[in-house]
Amino acid sequence: MIIDCDTCEVRGDACTDCVVTVLLGAPPTVELDERERAAIDVLAGAGMVPRLRLIPIEKSA
Repeated sequence: MIIDCDTCEVRGDACTDCVVTVLLGAPPTVELDERERAAIDVLAGAGMVPRLRLIPIEKSA
């Protein structure tokens, strides 16, 4: 999974409650593999970090 914060539809106020910002700050792009995504899901499920709030902007053709 590649997370590109510059193309997130909810970027702005939602960033403060996103796991990417909590763990890494607001980088332009983050790449997470399956194990990292699973670890974040476990941490979020336990209430230790917020969930990933990325909603990619749909590009029109």
